[in-house]
Amino acid sequence: MKAVYLVKYGKSDTAFEIREVEIPVVSNDQVLIKVEAFGINFADVMARLGLYKGAPPLPALLGYEVVGHVEKCGSNVQDIKVGDRVSAITRFGGYAEYAVAQKEVANIIPESMSAGTAVALATQYTTAYFLSHTMANIHEGDKVLVHAAAGGVGTALVQMALHKKCLVFGTGSSLDKMDYLRKNGVHHPINYLEKDFASEIKTILGTGGLDVIFDPVGGLSVRKGYKLLTAGGRLLSYGVSSMNKTKSIFGKIRVLAQFGIYHPLQFLSNSRGMIGVNMLKLGEDNPEKVANAMKAVINLAQKGIIRPFVGGEYKVDQIAEAHEYLESRKSMGKIVVKW
Repeated sequence: MKAVYLVKYGKSDTAFEIREVEIPVVSNDQVLIKVEAFGINFADVMARLGLYKGAPPLPALLGYEVVGHVEKCGSNVQDIKVGDRVSAITRFGGYAEYAVAQKEVANIIPESMSAGTAVALATQYTTAYFLSHTMANIHEGDKVLVHAAAGGVGTALVQMALHKKCLVFGTGSSLDKMDYLRKNGVHHPINYLEKDFASEIKTILGTGGLDVIFDPVGGLSVRKGYKLLTAGGRLLSYGVSSMNKTKSIFGKIRVLAQFGIYHPLQFLSNSRGMIGVNMLKLGEDNPEKVANAMKAVINLAQKGIIRPFVGGEYKVDQIAEAHEYLESRKSMGKIVVKW
């Protein structure tokens, strides 16, 4: 089979190489999928830059989600059969013509579902569901801030918060993204390049505070956000994209320092919480939680409650362009690569 390997850290146009390798072998609890398309996430960009601690060593086969038809089933697989079309989460290995997935995180989908929608549901919407429904447990009337609200996970979080009848604030970095946020239902879009998000939210809310913040940015964004929380509020940190803005070790140390220093007594006295979420670690230790979230989002999508937006479709030989577009922060929604 053909597979897209990360062979060099750095710029996307020199980082990848398409290689001929053996088709992977399935274990008893896995399925082999003939891949129709795979998705790209910001974690892939971080891995390409050598900034993702959990990524495999070079040469690395990246990829967290695929859509395609089941080619082979392990002996313990009962609910999926050869020929079924599935959306699946992969622990790397998704950038290939064939990929393996654990049976728990391969879910049957209709033939009519677009490839972009299918891969968005697998990782980004599953992440958003776990963040919003399991860890934050959002409720009707909650005041919610979604950072990077035009991205794949951000789009999903906004839709889930709106479904729960929350008041939604969303940040983005361009006029196009502000329009996108409005169309997705965000009540208060904030261009963080033009306005300080914290000051803007304080002006809008007056004496009140936020109930929930979803933050994939990290650094100063977390410190400023924590101060916006009301009693009972919680901030969920699930990325450090601000780390990508600096190449020097001193810049990275500065970003880490900008998070601030916290003590449990702060959380106790202010009745505020801070939660970190790493979906890769969750999948390793508690795969059933990921599986449950994935089943839930597929159900919500089939009911029309959530609507993934595909912001870019690329062919495999355009993998560098796809990465560059995502890294540019101009992208909105899900980026999908098709074989």
